[in-house]
Amino acid sequence: MAAQLFPTSLPHSDDEAAAAKKSFIQINEPQPVTATNDVTAGDAPPNANNNNGDERDGWAVTHPTLRERNALMFNNEQMADVHFIVGPPGETQKVPAHKYVLAVGSSVFGAMFYGDLAEGQSEIHIPDVEPAAFLILLKYMYSDEIELEADTVLATLYAAKKYIVPALAKACVSFLETSLEAKNACVLLSQSRLFEEPELTTRCWEVIDAQAELALRSDGFCEIDLPTLEIILQRETLNIREAVIFQAVLSWAAAECRRQGMAVTPRNQRAVLGKALYLVRIPTMTLQEFADGVAQSDVLTLDETHNVFLWFTATVKPRLEFPLGKRAGLVPQKCHRFQSSAYRSNQWRYRGRCDSIQFAVDRRIFMAGLGLYGSSGGKAEYSVRIELKRQGTVLAQNLTKFLSDGSSSTFPVWFEHPVQVEQDTFYTVSAVLDGNELSYFGQEGMTEVQCGRVTFQFQCSSDSTNGTGVQGGQIPELVFYC
Repeated sequence: MAAQLFPTSLPHSDDEAAAAKKSFIQINEPQPVTATNDVTAGDAPPNANNNNGDERDGWAVTHPTLRERNALMFNNEQMADVHFIVGPPGETQKVPAHKYVLAVGSSVFGAMFYGDLAEGQSEIHIPDVEPAAFLILLKYMYSDEIELEADTVLATLYAAKKYIVPALAKACVSFLETSLEAKNACVLLSQSRLFEEPELTTRCWEVIDAQAELALRSDGFCEIDLPTLEIILQRETLNIREAVIFQAVLSWAAAECRRQGMAVTPRNQRAVLGKALYLVRIPTMTLQEFADGVAQSDVLTLDETHNVFLWFTATVKPRLEFPLGKRAGLVPQKCHRFQSSAYRSNQWRYRGRCDSIQFAVDRRIFMAGLGLYGSSGGKAEYSVRIELKRQGTVLAQNLTKFLSDGSSSTFPVWFEHPVQVEQDTFYTVSAVLDGNELSYFGQEGMTEVQCGRVTFQFQCSSDSTNGTGVQGGQIPELVFYC
């Protein structure tokens, strides 16, 4: 670009003009070409804040590549031929730019500045884009550098979509997928639908289905729009009790009342919900859940409350507007790591010691619990503490009890909530049991197990103090969603 070949300060005298010409010639000498598409941060341009610097010829020496010299012009008044007034009224920021650079990086800017209907105004107002997001967009177009943060990534994705900059949009989506968790999954689902990002939408549904209770009880759930709420309530695979869904819907309705400047009353909550209320499968609750929750919320009319009570108790059931069928939820999958099990007198005992194993997977899953062996000496009750750790950090644990019937079957023990497990990272699962000492144990263990679309790898854990390892021992099953 011609704008990159001159010093950052224009000459004001014949001597300076001669020096500039000399600098121009020197800059145009062959330079090493560095081909890069990196998004790592480079050196900050000296005049990034529109200050007039003192650099003359030295700027080209310290920034030898075209990419570096081009980056110097980002947010720089030097040779700027257009200005943007970015942000809503009262919160605007004036940003200098160079039409050629923007036109090369975006077809929208190309049409704006050089198309058949190009306008020649020197100031362009962009009230629908946040200034911070616009600067991230421009910095990428000048330097190939992408610096994303959680607070601005959605606004940056909007800007990238608006001006058709696919590489930046893809980086935003990847950032969102990496940061996706239950507490922001509903908000990101709403945004992914708005931005028409099917891969991000799919990932959001994976999290919402598996961790539905955490997702619907999060603050983010109360921030979604009504169409997204309706789509979530129609979801057949939500892994959650209907009573919890109803309470989440009431929380959303209260937040919507506040957004609309209305008092939070049962009548107003029902008004903002509209037809979405009839997507809650109230008849699938237990009678106790309905009586303790829905019936006392005053969101239903007296006739609706009366009819639901009759539906629970009467032989001839009234017609209801609410869906009658339970949600299918998710079917848990089980990874069996032993090829057989056995028991021998005095062979293996539960003695309050830790049985532990490490595992890794080749795709993201949600750990729901463990399958454990029970007593080899008849029926028995066990107290058990299970735990999931990553690099020594406890991600989930549960202290509970289970009954075994004396068979070699495994008995599921669940974490309170499914836990997201990332690919290609080793996690440690542990179980400490107290109860009938003699138990079944696994043998012919496998270091690698293919379970549907997921491949598990196992290795021994240093936490194991009861003899469990890859080849044999306890923790025969990992229970998960995928």
